[in-house]
Amino acid sequence: MNRQFHFISGLPRSGSTLLSAILGQNPRFHAGMSGPVGGAFNTLLGELSGRNEYSVFISDEQRKRMLKGLFDNYYGPEFEAPVIFDTNRIWCSKMRHLRPLFPQGKVIACVRNMSWIIDSIEQLIRRNAFQPSSIFNYQPGGTVYTRAEGLANGEGMVGASYNALKEAFYGDETANLMLLQYETLVSNPASAIAAVYDFIGEPAYAHDFDNISYQADEFDLRAGTPGLHAVRSKISVRERMSVLPPDVFRRFENDAFWLDPTLNPRNVRVA
Repeated sequence: MNRQFHFISGLPRSGSTLLSAILGQNPRFHAGMSGPVGGAFNTLLGELSGRNEYSVFISDEQRKRMLKGLFDNYYGPEFEAPVIFDTNRIWCSKMRHLRPLFPQGKVIACVRNMSWIIDSIEQLIRRNAFQPSSIFNYQPGGTVYTRAEGLANGEGMVGASYNALKEAFYGDETANLMLLQYETLVSNPASAIAAVYDFIGEPAYAHDFDNISYQADEFDLRAGTPGLHAVRSKISVRERMSVLPPDVFRRFENDAFWLDPTLNPRNVRVA
């Protein structure tokens, strides 16, 4: 099938599910929450490496065909849309692989003030107090300090994706990268989506920002985090007080490097 693949990546709790829900209104597009292709891609890449005793028989061209085949086979005939958006936080760390496999494929990295990302996850944990979350390996202990530290370290849910984002932002493949700010998406969705369409080279579509539909309740419940992928039907900005202690909130408030033009030497698009 002759289809175009694009990728949604970036930071957690930064609007990737909302973006997918909006894009999914366009019948030309298929977009959803994070799926299994990213993990399968990483596993296959490892299995095709030198640790496999038969790797001597595998050329780079064969590796490319097999890796690209993951997408062609997962998104089989049942996916009729000609434009596919695959979502996974891993893609920001795979720009060097995606560029030769999908030369026209674009990566849209969703970003958000880091303090509010940590706050958003903490809100979820408190809201589901009787259901330990997969985010913390279903461990019921800890405090807001240990949870914030676990999220932000290099192996954590937020820290790992943040490091991958910086790798993409300062790498050689930035012509295929755009950052989309959560703050823009919820305060001015029409402008944010127009920027996405311009970036991927697709004709405009009349989206309904007052009737967004997306459900992943079964997945969220299994993950012990109901509401993890909840999307409100009408996009709006919600003003609220953070549940983080002030010292935790201040720790991350200067991490939005994408807001400083002097830290953007490759002129990556930021919407």
